[in-house]
Amino acid sequence: MPAIHLTQARAPLTERVRAIDEHGQPQDISIPAERALTVFVDKHELVTLMTLGAHPEWLVLGYLRNQRLLASPHDVASITVDWDVGVAAVRTRQGIDDLPQRTAKRVVTTGCGQGSVFGDLMADLDDIRLGDAVLAQAELLGLLNAIRLQESTYKSAGSVHGCALFQGERMLLFVEDVGRHNAIDTIAGWMWLQDAATQRGSDKIFYTTGRLTSEMVIKSAQMGVPIVVSRSGITQMGWQLAERLGLCAIGRAMNRRFLCYSAPRRLRWQTELARLADPDAPV
Repeated sequence: MPAIHLTQARAPLTERVRAIDEHGQPQDISIPAERALTVFVDKHELVTLMTLGAHPEWLVLGYLRNQRLLASPHDVASITVDWDVGVAAVRTRQGIDDLPQRTAKRVVTTGCGQGSVFGDLMADLDDIRLGDAVLAQAELLGLLNAIRLQESTYKSAGSVHGCALFQGERMLLFVEDVGRHNAIDTIAGWMWLQDAATQRGSDKIFYTTGRLTSEMVIKSAQMGVPIVVSRSGITQMGWQLAERLGLCAIGRAMNRRFLCYSAPRRLRWQTELARLADPDAPV
């Protein structure tokens, strides 16, 4: 397969500013950076993404994947990011058929900073098959502990969302951005650039600090990932889609506590582990 040329236009994730605390004392603190990145596909202006800029090429590739504008990473010849002008230029090998028409209908989502998706959110969902993956409760707790120990921009500066891709308890990638939709798109782009085993989502778990809204459930399913875990909760539409897809949605997940909202068959339950955290729980 032909190689994709990607720049590596990393940008600083935080900036030092001065703030005044409740005692009236000045403090130098870190805050997350936020940058506008306008995406052009074959010279057609597509969208402007607000991002930290940690992995902009993966973000753009994953965005095009999750918008269903590309069928394969090999449709892309290059992604060139220039932070001096805030532009990501995507060059495809054979163009994208009917790109202006396919991107004419835009849906503003609940993502931080108002994300957007093109076309019909529900298109082709019934064609998705998520396989028979099962996650042991002990593995889920190990996953949550890995997140707890992960060094992050959130710990130093706050105000960002984190997402991660796991295989069992093993963290494959951790990404932060100003919006959770950017973080999942970055993971989708990264997956597409890996070997066949890593590209396969059927044995992976997706974690997010943000709530499980419809677009987060849809994007996880499009990546082939059958189990999603959130520190937050789930929306009604996110729950309906998870039920429809047979996707296991787990929320309110911290320490040893969680709620399984859908597809509980995908969990290998070990409820005695929960009683270690709550000795008064019913047996």
